[in-house]
Amino acid sequence: MTSKKFFATLVARQIIWFVTILLLLTGLYLVQFHNIAWEVLLIPIAILAVIAVDTFQSKHSIRRNYPLVGRMRYLFESVRPEFRQYFFEGELDGKPFNRRQRSIVYQRAKNEKQTISFGMQDDPNRIGYEWAAHSIYPKKANEKDFRVTIGNTQCLQPYSASILNISAMSYGALSKTAVTSLNKGAKMGNFAHNTGEGGISDYHLQGGDLIWQIGTGYFGCRNLDGSFSNELFAERATYPEVKMVELKLSQGAKPGHGGLLPAEKNTPEIAKIRSIEPYTTVHSPSAHTAFSNAIELMYFINQLRQLSNGKPVGFKICIGRQDEFINIVEAMMETRIFPDFITVDGAEGGTGAAPLEFIDYMGMALSDALVFVSSTLKTYGIREQVKILAAGKIISAFDLAKAFALGADACYSARGMMFSLGCIQALQCDSGKCPVGIATQDKALYKGIDITDKSVRVANFHKNTMKALSEFIGACGFEKPKEITPAVFFRRTEGSANRSFADLYFKGKLQDHNSKKEMSNF
Repeated sequence: MTSKKFFATLVARQIIWFVTILLLLTGLYLVQFHNIAWEVLLIPIAILAVIAVDTFQSKHSIRRNYPLVGRMRYLFESVRPEFRQYFFEGELDGKPFNRRQRSIVYQRAKNEKQTISFGMQDDPNRIGYEWAAHSIYPKKANEKDFRVTIGNTQCLQPYSASILNISAMSYGALSKTAVTSLNKGAKMGNFAHNTGEGGISDYHLQGGDLIWQIGTGYFGCRNLDGSFSNELFAERATYPEVKMVELKLSQGAKPGHGGLLPAEKNTPEIAKIRSIEPYTTVHSPSAHTAFSNAIELMYFINQLRQLSNGKPVGFKICIGRQDEFINIVEAMMETRIFPDFITVDGAEGGTGAAPLEFIDYMGMALSDALVFVSSTLKTYGIREQVKILAAGKIISAFDLAKAFALGADACYSARGMMFSLGCIQALQCDSGKCPVGIATQDKALYKGIDITDKSVRVANFHKNTMKALSEFIGACGFEKPKEITPAVFFRRTEGSANRSFADLYFKGKLQDHNSKKEMSNF
């Protein structure tokens, strides 16, 4: 670098020093000789203090090289999501949910106008565009029939579940006002609320039906050493609010990944709910300790069913290695123990925080996973024994109908329910600073949730989505969700070509159920 360029760079980097010192000297002059209030010195003094801190700190090179001005870079970066969402984001651009998807939830939750005018905004000619074929002989579908009985012949207390329910979100991850609102909304709308693996809190016991999720940490049913406790499980599983038990093997947000509850978050309240010692760091391992293979898994499911006095018991899984799921199905055949349901979580699902590699690159997408699970159960002739619940970016009637066409009997929604509470997709769920008070334990934030109002919105979202579903499937010529076929759904795959879901997912993929050979990837 020439001496001329070096001098120019030096001046550019330090010009704020010179300007600020000049302002300070000018202020001192005005205070001393013109009786100006001394407060006029506060601004240049504050700027000088910031510059001094930036210059002599060693963590941020930009701030050290460009005092004060460098801070603007971090300021603009911190507000980038908000600027993008409010000023630059198109109707179909937002991730993971675009503005149009979020808006329809808000409108349905508030019982506002839900129609859109002036035509579609999506491009029907783009590769990947999906659509449904309507019928010129539409049917009248009744949303009151949108329920499914979960519980096979080995279950003593089958449960009549809504085809749309609240997906797993724990108290601790969500605030007490959010959980209370969700449960009260579930009670109003007569649908189920999955507790998440964090255990059953008082906020879950507001009258809504519960699906109690058991994770690898066995929260709420564990001994002090972290092992599974028969006694604690039996005590809570027989709560009248608990209608089903879901054993979590993996989830879409972080398949194959455990969790950590830091000591500072392990308050006496959380500790009581989770049956752990307060103010201790608690690890949730990536694998279960109550079983180590598929056969043991089946016996454990049978154990849970007996301890709960015959309530429906199933497991949740994000499909990864297909041979392992096939091995589980073969264990069902060998032991003749059949779970009442399997929750299939797509890799695109999940409200939980996780490393980027797990969120973006681990697990099978919901559409492929539903087809694989349903086809495998059919191959072994046990599809009628096991209901399939789907989870993963399900938010609209189209999403529901698509899941039913690919093999689901019922569905979960997590983020849709969060939107109905007022979530603005600030993407701050793992920071503890959720601006609307949903994913936080900060009282100053979660007190902003009006439980009376938000619970009604949760119920409204469910009710209006069921109404939209009845109109949608009726237009396709169906009266009930179980009648929906993959042949009426299409995807543009190339140029001017559209292929039906029946052709994309099912053609030539079902094998003879007498064959025990490993199914190939598809």
